[in-house]
Amino acid sequence: MLKCRSVWRRLAPLARASSTVCRQNARRTGLNNARIPVREPAAHMSTGPTGGGGRENLLYFAMVGTTFIGAGIYVYRTLKEDKERYQDRINEIASRPQKAAAKEATLLHPEPQAVEATETKAAPETEPQAEPAVGEPSPATPDSEAPVAPSETAEPAPGGAAESVAVPHKLPSHTPYLLIGGGTASFAAARSIRARDPGARVLIVTDEPDLPYMRPPLSKELWFSDDPSVTETLRFKQWNGKERSIYFQPASFYISAEELDSAENGGVAVLTGKKVVHMDVRGNKVKLDDDTEISYDKCLIATGGVPRNLQVIDRAAEDVKSRTTLFRKIEDFKSLDKVSRNIESITIIGGGFLGSELACALGRRSNESGLEVVQMYPEKGNMGKVLPEYLSNWTTEKVKREGVKVITEALVKSVTFKDDKLEVQLKDGRKVRTDHIVAAVGLEPNIDLAKSAGLEVDPDFGGYRVNAELQARSNIWVAGDAACFYDIRLGRRRVEHHDHAVVSGRLAGENMTGANKPYWHQSMFWSDLGPDVGYEAIGIVDSSLPTVGVFAKATEKDTPKAATEKSGTGIRSESETEETAASTEPSSSPAPAPTPEKQKDDYGKGVIFYLRDKVVVGIILWNVFNRMPIARKIIKDGEEHADLNEVAKLFNIHED
Repeated sequence: MLKCRSVWRRLAPLARASSTVCRQNARRTGLNNARIPVREPAAHMSTGPTGGGGRENLLYFAMVGTTFIGAGIYVYRTLKEDKERYQDRINEIASRPQKAAAKEATLLHPEPQAVEATETKAAPETEPQAEPAVGEPSPATPDSEAPVAPSETAEPAPGGAAESVAVPHKLPSHTPYLLIGGGTASFAAARSIRARDPGARVLIVTDEPDLPYMRPPLSKELWFSDDPSVTETLRFKQWNGKERSIYFQPASFYISAEELDSAENGGVAVLTGKKVVHMDVRGNKVKLDDDTEISYDKCLIATGGVPRNLQVIDRAAEDVKSRTTLFRKIEDFKSLDKVSRNIESITIIGGGFLGSELACALGRRSNESGLEVVQMYPEKGNMGKVLPEYLSNWTTEKVKREGVKVITEALVKSVTFKDDKLEVQLKDGRKVRTDHIVAAVGLEPNIDLAKSAGLEVDPDFGGYRVNAELQARSNIWVAGDAACFYDIRLGRRRVEHHDHAVVSGRLAGENMTGANKPYWHQSMFWSDLGPDVGYEAIGIVDSSLPTVGVFAKATEKDTPKAATEKSGTGIRSESETEETAASTEPSSSPAPAPTPEKQKDDYGKGVIFYLRDKVVVGIILWNVFNRMPIARKIIKDGEEHADLNEVAKLFNIHED
């Protein structure tokens, strides 16, 4: 088009000049014709002195016509060429990915050929040639992720020429479903998404080196395993004797992240050892810690939490920090297992679920190895923030019988390292010398992405605030420990238990595929103090609330071991969440009178009701199992009960 304009600028003066001359000649011709008789116009025009003016007019008109025709032809050809160049440009842009792939292949394949050529000349040069071939693409993110799923990458390895066959692939730059975090909530969401959308492509990004696994066995069954290689196999026997792996699915269940785009039927890929450090909500993309960017259509944040530490340990010297374990992951279990076999004493700070479970587990080991196990906490009794005082005291005695030295009302003032021992100084002057410390003092929700994503964090409970559908923003959902949700019965809450992770992850996955379901589920949690004592709880269980306990004599069937034998699974919440309670009307069958809660020291089994404004807001089933749907319905109904002894009959605690 620029050329057309320049040509027109050159031709325009000529056209204007020709037009002017034509007008002047026409004017002269008109004047001459006015003086000539009308009867002789043809002879005069053909032979008279003005006949040249007619020929000049024809000449000028011919020149102008020729100019316009030539200009039109030139413009047509120019436009046609421009169109061809535009189409060539579009084709070139469209073919860039294929050319890049072809170029990458040509760059990668000749190197093995060069190696083969050098092998025939000088064998020592082969290894230096091969190392750059493998290391050369290493700065790119995709190539560093080859070991995501060992089972998928293991096939080319046995071949001697694996390098020439296993050409590195780039990670997908886009995924329809992106799940941040590799825990229970993410796996539940992935399974839910695939159930509703069988062809879905799901990418899980986790900063842990492991595939999705369940955390409860890390502080429960794994410690009671007789297998000396349990830290490697991560397989354990449940209380019912059945064996299972800590992983939700084997590696063969997943596809590699590099193959996610090309998978015909979709699948679930796990990108391990990578952390999402920035989230662009408007652009629907995230950035990893290696600067790789991945865009998404729908995203789930299930980052869980990080163990909370004591400030005195955070401020302590490196000698103290290196001898302190914050228990959360598989590597923490492996490390603590190894440490506990090579020291003389260990101290657990914390009297909650995790601290009590680890204390019982290590206490049993102390009976065999002579390991001194100490548990200290600021409360008066074990799990004092959850259980009523009488039951907390009973649990404390139970933990002592497991071989644990319990120190109550212990407020840590300082921790120092002296004479190859850690010295824990309490505020009341007491001192404890130990080889290792396990800090089990709670969990902080991981909200690292809140700032970059512009997501709201709840100031009271922590975690990302979400609506009833677990949605934080458009196309962003949150599940698990990091979600602060609104409970239609109990108000806004944040729950840190396995069952909540399962149910919230499952619901988030459904809503990511368009279900638009609200979160109404009352999640439960459970804790086992070995195979003989365990409890399940639901709702708000806070020892500061008024409680009513109804107990009965326990039998051999009233233990966690017997419960798992009946249900067939050690993760009790996975089976019970599918059940519903049809009615909460007390049974009319006669039952023995309930045992008053403070008249006996052996609380074999029973039900503890937590009240707020005379309404049940929490329930603990003490050595009573597979009755959680009933407890859930009682809380959901939100009614006042005149006699909770009658309500306790719903749980059949008086049956032998």
